[in-house]
Amino acid sequence: MNRPAERLRHDRVELRRWRYRDADVHYRVVTESLAHLVPWMPWAHDGYSPDASLEFVTRCEREWAEGKAYNYAVSVDGSTVGSCSLMRRIGHGGLEIGYWIHPSWTRQGLATAAAAALLREAFSLPGIHVVEIHNDEANEASGGVPVRLGFTEVERRPAIEGPTAPGESGIEVVWRALRARTPLPPPAAAGQVEAG
Repeated sequence: MNRPAERLRHDRVELRRWRYRDADVHYRVVTESLAHLVPWMPWAHDGYSPDASLEFVTRCEREWAEGKAYNYAVSVDGSTVGSCSLMRRIGHGGLEIGYWIHPSWTRQGLATAAAAALLREAFSLPGIHVVEIHNDEANEASGGVPVRLGFTEVERRPAIEGPTAPGESGIEVVWRALRARTPLPPPAAAGQVEAG
């Protein structure tokens, strides 16, 4: 199975595959971001523990090996500021992008840059023809990312589980980019992408 590179760059953002050894970094960034994450992420809550981060990075290692998901730490100038993923959960030939950014680093285009790096990498993989981003209708900031990257809104539908986090409306917006129709973000400068 073809996998994406373990390190990616776009503009100021570097993406680096989450590893087992990153549990402490993940825990710090999540706990500093809890007030920002709780409205939108069902896994984020006041009792979030170091064990939860250890479980996350362990799952990241397993899912990467199995080809189910490719999870990355988002960094700027060596500081980890969020997380993003390419996930095989929308069917054959497709990948879904997910992301979140530490509240001290929002409104700087970092989620868009991370998603741009993932979009370019997804379409470099053989057999990937469609990339989607899903967000709750109430999460307007998250929904701005696919707009800026040229995705097309294809559907608004009730979320299967209903609202799963306090800020959610329960209406899922589905954004889609097709390899044949979506202009790709420019590539990273030479030497900025490392193969996995």
